[in-house]
Amino acid sequence: QVQLVESGGGSVQAGDSLRLSCTASGRTFNWFDVGWFRQAPGKEREIVGGIRSSDGKTYFADSVKGRFTVSRSNAANTVYLQMNSLKPEDTAVYYCATAPPRTGIYYSIQDYEYTSWGQGTQVTVSS
Repeated sequence: QVQLVESGGGSVQAGDSLRLSCTASGRTFNWFDVGWFRQAPGKEREIVGGIRSSDGKTYFADSVKGRFTVSRSNAANTVYLQMNSLKPEDTAVYYCATAPPRTGIYYSIQDYEYTSWGQGTQVTVSS
């Protein structure tokens, strides 16, 4: 299994930016698709976005489209979530996770598709 560690969370003001990192141990990390999820207090965990290993295509929830981007550095075994124009409703614990690679028209957007998870990093956005 891949071990994942998120970092980069913190407390910011609305409109600010943060970049989260998901760093993995294990040489097979680059084979996996990587997704970012978040869970706010009292709410279910939801997909934020992710990146496919096969072609680097990214996908995002409607709530963050145009504000968040995902990129990966295979050399650094790291996937990044760049979050711009943050809103108070973005406040949550953010997790990264890995899933078997998808191709074509398929993207892993359900949390049960993901097999390894990080411990999460808190993001708090105040108005």
